[in-house]
Amino acid sequence: MRKLENSVAVVTGSGRGIGRELAFLLAKEGAKVVVNDLDPDAAAETQATIVAMGACASAFPRSVTSLNFAEELAEFTKETFGDVHIIVNNAGYVWNEPVHRTTDEQWEAMQAIHLTAPFRIIRAFHPLLRERVDAERTEGKLASRRIVNVASIAATRGTAGQVAYSSAKAGLFGLTRSLAKEWGSMNITVNCVAFGLVDTRLTATTEDGTGVIKIEGEKRRVGFLPNQRDALIRSIPLARAASAEEAAGGAFIFCLPEASYITGQCIEVAGGIAY
Repeated sequence: MRKLENSVAVVTGSGRGIGRELAFLLAKEGAKVVVNDLDPDAAAETQATIVAMGACASAFPRSVTSLNFAEELAEFTKETFGDVHIIVNNAGYVWNEPVHRTTDEQWEAMQAIHLTAPFRIIRAFHPLLRERVDAERTEGKLASRRIVNVASIAATRGTAGQVAYSSAKAGLFGLTRSLAKEWGSMNITVNCVAFGLVDTRLTATTEDGTGVIKIEGEKRRVGFLPNQRDALIRSIPLARAASAEEAAGGAFIFCLPEASYITGQCIEVAGGIAY
C-alpha cells in the first residue's frame, strides 16, 4: 500500500515548478490532489499528468489572493473529496527591488500572497478539519494531518533587494509555530520549509529575458543578474542550485507518515548555504 493512500492533499501554486513536482510526489504515494494555480492551463496540465499516472486530481485554477478564494477552495475540496489531510501553502512569486524603490503596492503584494493568503487558507479549512477530527474521535481513529508552509532562506538570513519578500516569508515562521501549538490537539502537524536557490523561472538570470513575469496581467521583476547568481552559487557547499524536484522533496518529507511527530519546525532546503 502506498504511504498516502486515501489521503487528500491541497497544493497551491502547483501548476509549475516546485508545487507541480510536489503534487506529483504526493500523487505517486496515493494522495488525491487538488491542483491550484493562477494559470488555468498550467493547472489543467498538472492535473492531466497526474491522471495519466493513474492517480486522482482535480484542478482549482485561481489566484490565492482573489476575493473569497480560501473559502471557495475549502468548499471545493470538501465537495470533491470530502476531506483534507495535507495542505501545502506553496503559491508565490518575488517582486524584487531595494528598499528605497519598494512601493507600498509591492510591499502589500508580497504580504498578501506569502502571509495573508496562507493564513486565510488555513482559517477557511478549519471547519472541515474540525468536522472530520470530531467524527474520527467518535470512531476511535484520529488520522494524522499536515500543514506545510513554504518559506525561504531570504526570511532566515535576509537577501538584498528582497525586503518585502523576506519580511512576508519571515511571518510564516510565527504562523507555523503558533498554529502547531493551537492545532496539535487535533493531531495536525504544522511545519515550514525554507528553500534556497532553486532552478525555476523566478530565479533565472535576467540576461536571457526571463527577468520579468506577468502576474494577473501586470509585470513583476524577478530573477538575478548573472554575477549575483554566480556569487550565490559559490556560497552553496553543494555548488549548484536545487532542481524543482529536489526542493519538493524537502516539503514532501513533512507529508509522510514517518513525520507524524514533527511539528512547529522549519527546515532549510538550501544545499548547506551559510551566509
